Amino acid sequence: MTDEQLTTEIREANLTYLMLAQNVIRKDKAEALFRLGVSEESADLIATLSPAQILKIAASPMLLCRFRVDDDMVWSLLTNHTATKVDNDATTKLHASILMAGRFAEAM
Repeated sequence: MTDEQLTTEIREANLTYLMLAQNVIRKDKAEALFRLGVSEESADLIATLSPAQILKIAASPMLLCRFRVDDDMVWSLLTNHTATKVDNDATTKLHASILMAGRFAEAM
């Protein structure tokens, strides 16, 4: 992948992320804060962006979204790569969601 291709991919990811974020924030702000992991101030700003502003911000060569999962336990639960395999996929995803929600609450 060339630098130009990488920059194009980042722009597309930024545009998709900003459009999704704006839609989720406008639909249910409280849920958006949790799902997106953004502050209330950031959510308010994203919600008011015009299409032209979104395009301009998306053109940045820096990826705007980031992985919030930086915990081996959560990654193990999400990928089901634990030492003891759990047959109930829904249970492991629920456990991961609970852990991530706790970390979100701590960050607030």
